[in-house]
Amino acid sequence: MPPLTDDTLWAILNDELDDDTVNRLVWRSLGYQEISDGWDSSAVEPAWAEKYPEPPNFIESRPATVQLTRSIPPEYKQLLKEELGFKGYSIDQLVPRLTRRATMVSWLLSYRQQQATDGFAAKDNA
Repeated sequence: MPPLTDDTLWAILNDELDDDTVNRLVWRSLGYQEISDGWDSSAVEPAWAEKYPEPPNFIESRPATVQLTRSIPPEYKQLLKEELGFKGYSIDQLVPRLTRRATMVSWLLSYRQQQATDGFAAKDNA
């Protein structure tokens, strides 16, 4: 799996990473773990695990992407613009597949920010 860097996020936005890899980045961040006979969702938040015991294909599933969007905390909703400077897609690029990739990047940015914030909080409490 590629690291969760700005380069990786731009590769998702620019459609340079295959859909399976993009899905796996989100699945891993949500807590899904691949096991020999399927998926372990024990580390996944209950709201996700109940609705999606196996990780959803975010590229193909509008409901899963909507849930992903709703799970981004309000304070992190603008990270796509603020951190990456992403200005959006052109009119001819506004297709579900690319807009869902942008949603996934937005969620991954939120996840990365939360991990950094949690890391600072853990250091402060040490």
